[in-house]
Amino acid sequence: MSQISLPDHAGPVETIWHYLYIFICCLVFLFLIAPILVIIPLSFNAEPYFTFTKQMMSLDPEAFSMRWYQDFMNKEIWQVSIGNSFFIAFCATILATTLGTIAALGLSRAEMPYKGLFMGLLISPMIVPLVITAAGIFFFYATVNDYIPLTGTYLGVILAHTVLGTPFVVITVTATLSGFDHSLTRAGAMLGADPTTVFFKIIMPLILPGVISGALFAFVTSFDEVVVVLFVASVEQQTIPRQMWAGIRESISPTILAVATILICISVVLLATVELLRRRSERLRGMSPG
Repeated sequence: MSQISLPDHAGPVETIWHYLYIFICCLVFLFLIAPILVIIPLSFNAEPYFTFTKQMMSLDPEAFSMRWYQDFMNKEIWQVSIGNSFFIAFCATILATTLGTIAALGLSRAEMPYKGLFMGLLISPMIVPLVITAAGIFFFYATVNDYIPLTGTYLGVILAHTVLGTPFVVITVTATLSGFDHSLTRAGAMLGADPTTVFFKIIMPLILPGVISGALFAFVTSFDEVVVVLFVASVEQQTIPRQMWAGIRESISPTILAVATILICISVVLLATVELLRRRSERLRGMSPG
């Protein structure tokens, strides 16, 4: 039976509340996705406007066009931006996944002291306002720039995005390890396997869905981030969000809506993948997917 289905013994009051609850949930869901529902059809507007024309409202085929998607594909500045975004996000994801997984493995050990303190420090980039984090990174880069050039470099942006993505990996991998059966590692050690073999043959296959989920969150975080890029990047590290920000301020074009629609599709695919991996992880740990 579905979790929101009405019980057979429900009375009139429970029945009214059940359907009222579903109606409220639908309103909340509609409120959350309303901006997305507006952006997507506007990206196909044949006119250079950010509003629905009369022809669009009447569903006139001539009012819709792919011209803004073609503009996105043909302009070099957008191609450079998307290349930078994928490169920076990929490198930051690799670093964040590696560091976050190592940190989660350490926090999962029973003998680890001050777990709460370390967990709070690791997830602090998720709690602290992003503009404060960006300002802190900028001043830190300015301090060490004489020794290691980080401001206005790909390395600086990648390291900054690694800081923002690592907490997501820590949280997802830690959640996966919460139901991990450590007797499996002890059994492997008793059979003569060294720690490296135990990790890659026993631990890693079981926590892999959580690791991949954290990596996807880190990738999305880096791919969509704009505040830190505004602080530490130069024109050479122009990313898609920064180019969209510049486009809104300098020359408003529905091309931005087309790019936003593409980013929405990418995010939906990645989040659907995360959900599938979460369910697979629960099945591997003997839990009922919920």
